[in-house]
Amino acid sequence: MGYKVGLTEEARDDLGAAVRFIAVEGESPEAALRVGHELLDAALSLAILPRRGALVRRRPGMRKLSHRYWLIFYQVNEAEQWVEVVRIWDGRKDPASLHLP
Repeated sequence: MGYKVGLTEEARDDLGAAVRFIAVEGESPEAALRVGHELLDAALSLAILPRRGALVRRRPGMRKLSHRYWLIFYQVNEAEQWVEVVRIWDGRKDPASLHLP
């Protein structure tokens, strides 16, 4: 049995912003839907192998999983077998503007 995976409100907002950006700026609603599904699938796949993401320096307990240009930041609660996705971040953005819990 796998872990449960949940997205914080901020992670859901990040996902929506990524999809909107691709649909509007990239002028490709089809690509926006495809990337949105890929990012959600990548996040939900953490139910199977939750510790496969790299540890984030100076953030104990925080991991990140890469998918294309995006980084999926998450925490694993071993005791409750729970993965919490806290951010879905476009890695092309200025890292100084990324705020993690």
